[in-house]
Amino acid sequence: MILPVRSDALYMKRALRLAMKGLGQTRPNPAVGSIVVRNGRIVGEGYHEAAGSPHAEVRALSHAGKEARGATLYVTLEPCCHTNKRTPPCTEAIIERGVRRVVVAMRDPHPQVAGRGLARLEAAGIETTEGVLSMEAERLNPGYLKFFATGFPYVILKSAMTMDGQIATAEGQSRWITGEAARADAHRLRARVDAILVGVGTVRADNPHLTVRGGAFARHRTIFPVRVVIDPRLEIPITAAVCQPSEAPTLLLCTANAKPRDVERLQQNGIPIEILPDREGWIPFEEILAALTRRGLRSVLIEGGATVNAIALKSGRVDQFVFYVAPMLFGGNDATLLFSGPSVRRLSEAVPLQDIRIKRMGADLRVMGYARHTHLPREDGAY
Repeated sequence: MILPVRSDALYMKRALRLAMKGLGQTRPNPAVGSIVVRNGRIVGEGYHEAAGSPHAEVRALSHAGKEARGATLYVTLEPCCHTNKRTPPCTEAIIERGVRRVVVAMRDPHPQVAGRGLARLEAAGIETTEGVLSMEAERLNPGYLKFFATGFPYVILKSAMTMDGQIATAEGQSRWITGEAARADAHRLRARVDAILVGVGTVRADNPHLTVRGGAFARHRTIFPVRVVIDPRLEIPITAAVCQPSEAPTLLLCTANAKPRDVERLQQNGIPIEILPDREGWIPFEEILAALTRRGLRSVLIEGGATVNAIALKSGRVDQFVFYVAPMLFGGNDATLLFSGPSVRRLSEAVPLQDIRIKRMGADLRVMGYARHTHLPREDGAY
């Protein structure tokens, strides 16, 4: 039985919910969900749990067993068809199980797939439908999509601030500007990215752990966001929380201005260090993103101070902005602003944001906006 098109969205929603279970755990692969439907009944389902483990389609087919024959398979991403990877092609498993119809939310932008998976299924006589809830599917994996579109990671700049745009008091106090609900939401955001980026100034001032804590998204994890610290002269204290043994790895980015003895001392402590080119004593943001890309990190959350925020903003490489705004005012001009350095002189030089979404988080507000260059779909709830 081939289900009517009006049912496709209903089943794809279920597949998308399954895919969300793998968010933050499949690096460098995308999060994918799949279900098998026969005679209007779900007989199998699965999601991709980790790179190297069975893909969502294979898990769903295994769950369905013999009932997969003649059924419809729904999957949030086009089935893979290439062989030079750790798992066999999903297209062959679908064909072997006798699936009659395959519905995909979106094509896979991976150059070795990119429509070839659907073509292989059609050549085997399987009916295919694509584009069902495609926007929702694209929202799931912004880092994966942006990497294949541009070669750079998806960049989110996040900060907690007062209503007058301050991120720390005149004495440098910033804990806690926002309440528990906003902080819990920030940890959900951390759980979805590959890396968390700060500058050494934030480490020295706040000594953050930069880990995912609290909630179901922090339990049963096998992959943790990499804690990345920009430290041109390698001035980070060896006692810093990010330098201590943890399930969350740390990467230090410095320049040739770092002293060799400091590089050796930190490396002996088991901390990876990458030496990057510098420009006027700082590392260009493009070099930082390139270093993350080389390590397979396709999404990064900036939690830096005013200096890192300013450098990222001026690079034009930030895709998304997430601001948690607390109902308080610091007043004056000696507190720490969100961005350091000179402001633009003309309105025409301002950074325009679009698709603004505002949500209440306890007593605070979460304000999300996107840069105009961002090519991914943007709707409320998207990270």
